[in-house]
Amino acid sequence: MKLDRMIGILSILLQQEKVTAPYLAEKFEVSRRTINRDIEALCMAGIPLVTEQGPNGGVSIMEGYRIDRTLLSTSDMQAVLAGLRSLDSVCGTNRYAQLMEKLSAGASNLLAGDMHILIDLSSWYKDSLAPKIELLHSAILSGRKVSFRYFAPKGESVRTIEPYYLLFQWAGWYLWGWCEKRADFRLFKLGRMTELKLGETFEKRTGLTLPDLSPERVFPPAFQIKAKIAPEYKWRLIEEYGIECYQEQPDGTLLCSVDFMDQTSVVGWIASFGGGAELLEPEEFRQDVLEFAEGIRSKYLKS
Repeated sequence: MKLDRMIGILSILLQQEKVTAPYLAEKFEVSRRTINRDIEALCMAGIPLVTEQGPNGGVSIMEGYRIDRTLLSTSDMQAVLAGLRSLDSVCGTNRYAQLMEKLSAGASNLLAGDMHILIDLSSWYKDSLAPKIELLHSAILSGRKVSFRYFAPKGESVRTIEPYYLLFQWAGWYLWGWCEKRADFRLFKLGRMTELKLGETFEKRTGLTLPDLSPERVFPPAFQIKAKIAPEYKWRLIEEYGIECYQEQPDGTLLCSVDFMDQTSVVGWIASFGGGAELLEPEEFRQDVLEFAEGIRSKYLKS
C-alpha cells in the first residue's frame, strides 16, 4: 500500500543521512517513478525532503528540519516489534515481519535486539484459526456481513453478523458484532464458528464504542461456592483464581471460595478434580454433584 511505503521511506530517512532513489525502489519493489511520486507526496505533506543529483547525490531530510529520532526510543521500538511478531503468530504469514523491517530500516540491530519477550497469540487450532481471522478481518475492513454456524452450550444456530472488532481476550479469539438474530451486539468465540461466508455490504453504525468486556459484565457471578480441595491441586487454584482464593487448613487441605455463573459450571468444576474436591456450599448443589458422579459410575458398571 502507498501509505505503508511512504511510512517506510520516512523511517529510512530518519535512520540514514541520505539514500538513493534506486535503493528505495529496490527496497520496496517498485519503480523509481513510483518512489519519485512518493517523495513528492511526502513534500506536499510538509516533510522537507531534498534530492541531490550526481555521484554523491540522493534523498535526505533538509538540514535544520530533522525530525527528532528519539520520538521512539530503542526500548519503545523493540516493544512495538514484539507486538508485531505476535501478529504473525496468528495469521500464519510474514506480513508483519515485513512491516518490522520497514520500521527498523537502518537499525537492523533492533530486529535481533530484544528477543526476550516472545508472544504467540495462536492456539492449538492454528491451522483452522488463521483463515477465520483473515476472513473476518477482511469483512471488517470492507464493511461486509458474515454468516456462520455457531455452536454454543444452549445449542447450535446460524448467525448473520455485522462485524466490528476482532478481540483476543481470556486466552481466546472473539468477534464482536451486531447479530441480526438477536438485534443486538454479541460476542462470538472463533473456535465455535464453522462454515464462515462473506455476505453483502452494510452501512456501519455510528457512535460505536469498544465493548465492555469486564469479567463482571461478560461472566456475571451468580453463585459463590466453598469447597475443600486436596493440597496437590494448589497449583491449579493459583493458576485459575489466584493465591487469594483459598486458605490453607491445619490438615493441609485448601478451603476455596470462588464465584460461578451457573450451577452446571459448579458441578463440572468440582467433578474435574475427581476425588480431590468436596463441595461444601451451596449445600443444595451437593446432591447435583452426587447425581453427576452416579451417572458416570453407572456407565462403567459391568452388567
